[in-house]
Amino acid sequence: MTKGNNSHQEAAVNGQRTAEGPRPRRGFWFGLVVAIVKPFMLTWTKRDFRGVENVPRTGGMVFVTNHISHFDPFVVGMYIWECRRIPRLLGKASLFKLPIAGRIITSAGQIPVYRDSAEAADAFRAAVAAVEKGECVGVYPEGTITRDPDLWPMTGKTGAARIALMTGCPVIPIANWGAQEVFASYGSLRVRLLPRKTMRVLAGEPVDLSAFQGRPITNELLHEATEVIMQRVAGELGVLRGETPPKELYDPRKHKAVEDNREDGETR
Repeated sequence: MTKGNNSHQEAAVNGQRTAEGPRPRRGFWFGLVVAIVKPFMLTWTKRDFRGVENVPRTGGMVFVTNHISHFDPFVVGMYIWECRRIPRLLGKASLFKLPIAGRIITSAGQIPVYRDSAEAADAFRAAVAAVEKGECVGVYPEGTITRDPDLWPMTGKTGAARIALMTGCPVIPIANWGAQEVFASYGSLRVRLLPRKTMRVLAGEPVDLSAFQGRPITNELLHEATEVIMQRVAGELGVLRGETPPKELYDPRKHKAVEDNREDGETR
């Protein structure tokens, strides 16, 4: 491969280049993941990476993204890597206790969430510490692949808002689209690599949380801040899709309550 082609592979499409400057130290296990995933992605997918200028090159930050497929962590992870940052994703603390996998994800710098903690703030103590050390922490606020029939984001959990308000760090909304064409969100387990699909990712400007800063961190405040964050993610996804996102995001709790009421009515 020529030098020109190598340079092209390091560039995002649509005339936008990836971030300049040296990459951070990645460690053995994260380096191994990059060595496996990046060639695979370059070979089997196409890229439309936009908004890389909105991702801070240094300093603690949180990025939030929509979840449409089991494949999208690879897409978003590669996008963050092309922004010259190392993504540190949140995961259940129990995963870090597994004999082999736990050692790998710990060594790769991923972050446990202690959901069994009596205090909600303690659940994210490792994430807060990572941000304060200058890490790039990734959160899937929905907590699972979206159940919205049209694959728009759902309402989010409050972890990202809590981390941001506890640390004062920027929150970068990131939307991704295309991963669902490789691996459907639900139903079929078939992986469709050909013809090559375009993985579209867009990072927006930091979410404005100034209205919530300096106030007591209550559940009500966190839910309000989270709604602002999720609306921004939905907005960026609307840009990628060329569509208008719904004004009210899909709330799985409300839909479950409706289904439960319907089932109760049918059994009477």
